Amino acid sequence: MPKATPYFSPASFAFLRALAANNSREWFTANKGEYEQQVKLPFLRLIADLDAPLKAISPHYVANPKPVGGSMFRIHRDTRFAADKTPYKPWAGASFYHQATRAVTRGGDADQGTMGRLDAPGFYLHMKPGDSFLGGGIWHPQPETLKRIRAYLVNNPASWKKATRSAAFQKAFGELSGESAKRVPLGYDAAHELIEDIKRKDYICAASLSDEAFHEADLPKLIIQQYKLASPLIDWLCGALDLDY
Repeated sequence: MPKATPYFSPASFAFLRALAANNSREWFTANKGEYEQQVKLPFLRLIADLDAPLKAISPHYVANPKPVGGSMFRIHRDTRFAADKTPYKPWAGASFYHQATRAVTRGGDADQGTMGRLDAPGFYLHMKPGDSFLGGGIWHPQPETLKRIRAYLVNNPASWKKATRSAAFQKAFGELSGESAKRVPLGYDAAHELIEDIKRKDYICAASLSDEAFHEADLPKLIIQQYKLASPLIDWLCGALDLDY
């Protein structure tokens, strides 16, 4: 059998580093072909190859390789409300979202509607020189969504601990990532055994990926292995939000 072709090469990361150093519309326009060949097209091919194995984890999750409106985040930054006015993201990312969710733009970021999708748990992949990672969960949910997750935590502490404190999960991801409230949310018992988890504003797990991992032809296998380990958290969050898993 012919040897599988890697999705990315050192040139992919070289482009992203160069973009970080030359983040202007003039530079990007002159080098757009390099972006297409070294980053965008390989990333879309990877997304397409992840769809079937992702559905083996859960048939309700989508890896959509459409170049516009699919799983891949666009390279353009929304700078309308940002202090940082650089026009491009010096990274590539993809969100693998629940099929029941709607692509509703919110939060001041018109990034292909992916912000709306974040009110359902999903899987994520981030490619950035020296700072790549993957994982899953729910990031910056809207207040009503957060309220439902917290209530489910209070009523289902055993299942939460089973999902996030197993030896396999802890080895893969350690503690959950994201922001937490400084004070105990109104209406919750400060003495609850899961109060630190109740205080969370995000419920996400993440694991680092080396640049070299992106050069391997079996990159989809590595990603799916990690997503399987993240699956108990995604499953639990789907239960909290009455979504099929």
